[in-house]
Amino acid sequence: MKELDLGKDSIPKLIKKFAIPCVISMIVAALYNIVDQIFIGWSSAGAFGNAATNIVYPFTVISLAFALLVGDGMAALFSLSLGAKDKEKANKSIGNGLILLVFIAIILTIIGFIFSKQILRIFGANPNEVECYQYAKDYLKIICCGLPFYIIGQGLNASIRNDGSPNFAMFATLIGAISNIILDPIFIFVFKLSVKGAAIATVIGQVLTFIVSIVYLAKAKSFKINKESLKLDKGIWTKTLSLGLASLITQLAIVIIIAVANNVVGKYGYMTMASTGLTYGVVTPLAVIGICMKVFGIVVSIVIGVSLGGMPIIGYNMGADKTKRVKETIKYILVINLIIGCLAFVIFEFFPTFIINIFGKGNGIEYLEYAKYCLRIFLGGIIFTCLIKSISILLQSMGSSVKSTILALARDVIFFVPAIIIIATLSHSIVTMLWSAIIADILAFILGILLLLNEFKKLESSKEELNLQDEKIAIDPTILKNKVVLTISREYGSGGHFVGQLVASSLGINFYDKEIINLTAEKYGYTKKYIQDNEEQNIKSSMFYTNDDNLFTNEAKVITALAKKESCVIVGRCADYILRNNKNVISIFLYSDMPSKINRVVKYYGLSKETAEKEINKINKQRAKHYNYFTNRNWNSYDNYDLALNVDKLGVDKTAEIICKYIKELDK
Repeated sequence: MKELDLGKDSIPKLIKKFAIPCVISMIVAALYNIVDQIFIGWSSAGAFGNAATNIVYPFTVISLAFALLVGDGMAALFSLSLGAKDKEKANKSIGNGLILLVFIAIILTIIGFIFSKQILRIFGANPNEVECYQYAKDYLKIICCGLPFYIIGQGLNASIRNDGSPNFAMFATLIGAISNIILDPIFIFVFKLSVKGAAIATVIGQVLTFIVSIVYLAKAKSFKINKESLKLDKGIWTKTLSLGLASLITQLAIVIIIAVANNVVGKYGYMTMASTGLTYGVVTPLAVIGICMKVFGIVVSIVIGVSLGGMPIIGYNMGADKTKRVKETIKYILVINLIIGCLAFVIFEFFPTFIINIFGKGNGIEYLEYAKYCLRIFLGGIIFTCLIKSISILLQSMGSSVKSTILALARDVIFFVPAIIIIATLSHSIVTMLWSAIIADILAFILGILLLLNEFKKLESSKEELNLQDEKIAIDPTILKNKVVLTISREYGSGGHFVGQLVASSLGINFYDKEIINLTAEKYGYTKKYIQDNEEQNIKSSMFYTNDDNLFTNEAKVITALAKKESCVIVGRCADYILRNNKNVISIFLYSDMPSKINRVVKYYGLSKETAEKEINKINKQRAKHYNYFTNRNWNSYDNYDLALNVDKLGVDKTAEIICKYIKELDK
């Protein structure tokens, strides 16, 4: 079979190839959350059982959130390590990730058992609703028994997929979902275990997914689990957690939505009158909102699957500077998801009774009435929602993980939560509160379009070929016989910038430090201020970064192009790592003692002696974190460099002279 060419094959063909497995996997994962609801609705537990599962559902999502925090993070680091041909780091990313998954699984399971009452109350359970509360307790207790299997199984799925086995990853999820579908009616109706039976069936499915995933570890294609890979490495697990942070935030946003909605229902359910003159109460709206969220999840899973299918296409063509194909892929994905949203809208608006009856029979007038309100109003903005979710993933595909996370939080937390609380407080109505979802959808959609247009503007300014204009004219390019690129990493206050300028001047080659900002801005359509601000943001002292990875990627392209084009000196920006595979690159690290650094920053940067040392330590720590984030290596480890020099031993001029002699010796 002919291998697909991401840079040349037709976009519709590529989307079909990549999106269908993703959609199937996402739908199968969503079935875990909806199958129990359907069978419970048809059991003796009815609405009480469905309300109970809706109360427990947020805790399940929290577990999934932490599973994806580690799972998506380790899969991303694994792929990055493979791309860098670092086999040891690839093994460690999986081994360390597995240990973290086990640790998180144990902690959450213990929390689930010890704080079960508090968990149920937080997510809207009312002890006065005795039957519903008891069902929720039973369901949570059994679900907690399966949490370790669920967390580890879900956490490993992305790594299996990134190991080149998407079909196996899909099978691992599929076998659990199918077993759940088969076992649910057996335990619920044959053994008459009601809600407990649904929970048992779910746990068995999770165990099967876990077993299949663990079996894969022994036959993996590109990684190997051994004692060395299982040793915890701080650099590995901090990078894993930072890479998976967006997945954690996205899932926790769902928890916040459900928790707020459930508690609002609990507070105002008895105040809201149905058209029959009766109150809705608490159980009915809890059950209905739970069903609506699960139906909503099915639609969103399809949208996310389609969007994820476009990620490799967008990523490849972004890297190849084929902006036309990037925009074409985005267009197709948005059109597909727009059609999905329109179909869902028609179904929700015109066939709400059909949907709600799937989840049980014999429901009362109040139940059916509130269900219609929920489907028609609460999910009335589904077209906007589909496009919002799609744009969020597309932004991530384009390297703008910060914007992607902002958009996800904007819809689910920033806009929705205040809207539902304000509307419910003012109206005291759980029907009127449903309009908060549409308000959030419209506002988030506007934000999403603005963010996407901003990314398009960057693409518009990008040319197919990188054509760099020199910031300086080389003094005498005949001094060197061969092309040489010198990268300089330096401590703040060491004088490394000045050393680099002297070396470039002496060798007759160009010097690039802040000049890279100008080149990147010109090539990719950023403003210089944006790059300066984000370069500073990239090195904030925090485990989790809010960096613009796309900016780093584009700066790396500029640096790579410079190294290919001419001999030059490049200061900072992880240039030694970016150019590590280039034979003509010499990497140098410059440092000095603290008194000299203090004197230098006081003299040249205008700092006071009282604040100088604190500022020096702060900036050097930030540089180390920035370097570690993008390279997973230690900034001040001399193993990374060809030459490390203490500038204070001979001074700036003599240090530059030594470096020039070193380069000329290698240039013979």
